Amino acid sequence: MYQLFKIFKVDEAKATKISASPDEPHQHDFEELIIGIDGELEHFIDFKTTTLDAPLVSFVTKRKIHRVIPKLKNGKCDMWVVRFKSEFIPETTFQLYAYYHNHATLKLTSGACFNRLITLCEIIDAEMKQKNPDLGVVRHLLSALFIMIESERNKVAPSENGLATNQNTTLQNFLKILEENYQRPLGVDFYAEKLFMSARNLNLICKGIIHQTVSEIIETRKLIEAKNQLTHTDKNISEIGFDLGYNEKAYFTNVFKKRTGQTPSEFREEMKKLLS
Repeated sequence: MYQLFKIFKVDEAKATKISASPDEPHQHDFEELIIGIDGELEHFIDFKTTTLDAPLVSFVTKRKIHRVIPKLKNGKCDMWVVRFKSEFIPETTFQLYAYYHNHATLKLTSGACFNRLITLCEIIDAEMKQKNPDLGVVRHLLSALFIMIESERNKVAPSENGLATNQNTTLQNFLKILEENYQRPLGVDFYAEKLFMSARNLNLICKGIIHQTVSEIIETRKLIEAKNQLTHTDKNISEIGFDLGYNEKAYFTNVFKKRTGQTPSEFREEMKKLLS
């Protein structure tokens, strides 16, 4: 996906077409949120298949191997699909990885609370259909959408126990600490000490849930913010790198290109073209 943000509807015709020739399990370079109003969703993720009737929400983090098949229920299918790049709401994305890694699709109850989600999607869609949509407005609306979903998720998500609960709590605490410190030149030991555990155990938890080492998560968070600043500020490359703990422009550029395949300048130019 080339855009930073995209929203569209899946209706009966689209659902029938997808169901007739579904994709193979795959992964993508964007985050995806599905809000099901009518119909049902067959979701293969984390090596198991779940089928739920609407109303539902499903959130799939990038690089997760999955397959979704929207289907008709009583002749109906109506679903919003929201796709966005991690850097679009960088302050929220990593928390979503922790919250949804093993509860990708959730059954919700119909009523006023769920209707608020639909209304927000309609407002976002209307903004994106403007001649010059304000992505700043869309970003805030998307954050509000996830806050509302999280409130509902806390009511209906099955409770976990034992080791899984402890690991999820540890990961969420790590991500909260990371959000406060990712701009500083700090390593794995700093975060492990904050969590009163060994660096090895913290790495094992992160690799088990997000499939990245602690160092990779720290670097990924820095690069998401770098992309955010390259897209939405006029800061020069050196300033952005320094803000994120890279003291040398050349080193920052090398890290950025190794992870993204582009230099910071190339990425900025691409974003300007996409947003123009």
